[in-house]
Amino acid sequence: MGIISDFIKSEVFLYIVAVVNIVLLILYICNLMKLKKMNKNYKKFMKKIGNGNNIDEMLREYINKVEDVNEKNNEIIRYCNKLDNKISVCIKRIGMVRYSAFRDTGSDLSFALALLNDNNDGVILNGIYSREMSNIYAKQVKEGKTNSKLSEEERQALEIALNKEN
Repeated sequence: MGIISDFIKSEVFLYIVAVVNIVLLILYICNLMKLKKMNKNYKKFMKKIGNGNNIDEMLREYINKVEDVNEKNNEIIRYCNKLDNKISVCIKRIGMVRYSAFRDTGSDLSFALALLNDNNDGVILNGIYSREMSNIYAKQVKEGKTNSKLSEEERQALEIALNKEN
């Protein structure tokens, strides 16, 4: 250990370290010059294949546009999903039966109307027309069934609505 510590303390070691540092500095400067030349050649090459335009800049712009389109597509998908959720509760199935409620009334002016959504939830409206008055009754439908007693016309209107395709 004594020989190594004496060598490190000697002037020869300092000269060797100085020479190594100078060589490293020269190599560093050479590498910087080569890198600068390579960058210049790269830019020339990019302009040449881009027909006078810098292809690198064009690619960056293209990537930005693609990212914008992806973001807009994701926004459209979210909006469509919201619409799908909302439309499932909209009235989509309709069944209607016209009939004559009373013998003394001409034409089929009374009606039973079933209005249902995708879950078969909705309402049955029964409009009864007579010469003296007109009444409309509503009965709630849940999952295609109702707790209320249905007339034959109301049952037919419900069946028509349930058998409709989406």
